[in-house]
Amino acid sequence: MLGLKGTMSEAELHILRARLDGGIRNKAARGELRRGLPIGFVWGDEDGEVRFHPHAAVVAAIRSVFERFAELGSARRVWLWFHAEGLNFPLRLNQTDEIRWTPPTYTAIHHILTNPVYAGAYCYGKTRRERYVDAQGQIRQRIRHLPQAEWAVLIPDHHEGFIDWATYAANQTRLDRNTRPQPHQVGGALREGAALLQSLATCGHCGRRLRTHYRGRTSIPGYHCAGKDIVGGRGVYCLNVGGLQIDEAVTQAFLQALEPAGMQAALLAAQQLEADHDTALTQWRLAVERARYEADKAERRYRAVEPENRLVARGLETEWEQRLRALDEAQVELTRRQQQRPVALTSSERNALLALGRDLKPVWFAPTTTRRDQKELLRALLEEVIIAVFRNEYRAHLTLRWRGGRLTELEVSLPRSRPATVRTDEDTLVLLRRLAVHYPDDVIAGILNRQGRTTARGLRFTANLVGNTRRHWHIPRFEPQPEGPEGELLSIQQAANALNLAPSTLHRWVNEGFVAGEQVTPGAPWQIRLTDDLRRQFVEEAPEGYVVMQEATQSLGVSRQTVLQRVKRGELDAVHVCCGRRKGLRIKAVDNHPDLFNLSS
Repeated sequence: MLGLKGTMSEAELHILRARLDGGIRNKAARGELRRGLPIGFVWGDEDGEVRFHPHAAVVAAIRSVFERFAELGSARRVWLWFHAEGLNFPLRLNQTDEIRWTPPTYTAIHHILTNPVYAGAYCYGKTRRERYVDAQGQIRQRIRHLPQAEWAVLIPDHHEGFIDWATYAANQTRLDRNTRPQPHQVGGALREGAALLQSLATCGHCGRRLRTHYRGRTSIPGYHCAGKDIVGGRGVYCLNVGGLQIDEAVTQAFLQALEPAGMQAALLAAQQLEADHDTALTQWRLAVERARYEADKAERRYRAVEPENRLVARGLETEWEQRLRALDEAQVELTRRQQQRPVALTSSERNALLALGRDLKPVWFAPTTTRRDQKELLRALLEEVIIAVFRNEYRAHLTLRWRGGRLTELEVSLPRSRPATVRTDEDTLVLLRRLAVHYPDDVIAGILNRQGRTTARGLRFTANLVGNTRRHWHIPRFEPQPEGPEGELLSIQQAANALNLAPSTLHRWVNEGFVAGEQVTPGAPWQIRLTDDLRRQFVEEAPEGYVVMQEATQSLGVSRQTVLQRVKRGELDAVHVCCGRRKGLRIKAVDNHPDLFNLSS
């Protein structure tokens, strides 16, 4: 009975938990479940009502993020803009903390741009708790972030947002394009380099995204394909072309396509410049109001304290002085930025700007138009530029794919290679080709110098100059023929049969060091290289002057171990007698070094 009651109690707890979870999910499906809201929003009085934060400075700071992203197109550049302007950003760790103003972080800016709540959507169930078995066999839990299609609840237009849902979707696409693209895909954040087609150019031969490079002292841009073909045993890019002619052709096509909208674009550019300064000034005005409120509050707290409580009064007075100094600094900064604000355009200036808008070339090539601005303009209309290079015909075929699906094809003439004005004479090159087959570069340099020949600039040849000349004219260098070691490599058994020895005897002599052996790796079988010198060490009869070990020790006056060491080092000649009744080592006991064995060790 006790067990049955316990089981029923567990079942009741499970049912209660399921009902509670069901109630939470139903309330979330209606958009009424109150959870933590990001900075800039607060809950209203009605069920599911979400309002903007009552603090005007907080709302203005959030709006500035979306306005700057619409202009700059990168979360990092928005973050850098806040730091360049010296603006602080609201921060709140949880719903009960007060808002603090600190310099913004990249994570905070990116979170605001990717959070759908700022687009007026209600979200629930963006993560899922999973149980899994780790490598040690233990059950653990983890939280997995789900894609948007798998969210439990997503209600667009649930409340008023800083942007609409269409703008939010466009921002996510733009952020995804700023990341490093996958192979065969375009994208990537804009850089400061001079290559205008960065992240837009693709290879017309294999479809890969072209990479940019810069050459020379003036950093001339170029494009190359990451794919390589094997040509003559070397990896060669399937496309490698300079970018000057290609960028110029794309620029001309872009300006021609933009001429009908030139006047409107010029006017909007001036208005956007004024709006940028107004946005920063608005933020600083709100900062001054916030500092003035903090100073007034500190003053009220100081005046409300009893005069006798001097300890508290001194602390409040110090806080009041700090707030007043912060207010003065904010007012000084606001005054300075107001003085730097550009003057609004007059009617005559607007007419002049509209006249300039009819011809966008001066604007495009103006010194104030940066490469990043030009790339941003190109990306606004172009989706892809396909480049196919035909080296034999000295031309490149460009296919411009505009937004909307329209295609434009261009033919670009590539510069022909000019013959070098300073070059090595033909006789020296012919001689260099003949010598490179037989001699290395340093030997060739000596031969050319002895013949009185010089380089194209009248210098004496060195090994480095010979190598540079040879590589420039694609002359292969001298490759010495590898000479293998003398003799045939045999196993212990095969070598013992060839030398008329027992394999155990030969193996013992290898271990003792009398015969050299080779191993592929320690522990592998021994191998003997059978050479003529090794064959001469094994004889049937001892030559004249060769004696046994006992006579050698008596003749030299040293121990047997000393004689063996001298034989191993080659200081004494020895042979191995393989036939007869007295087989073994025979030593030529001739003391070529009289004082060899007299040295004290």
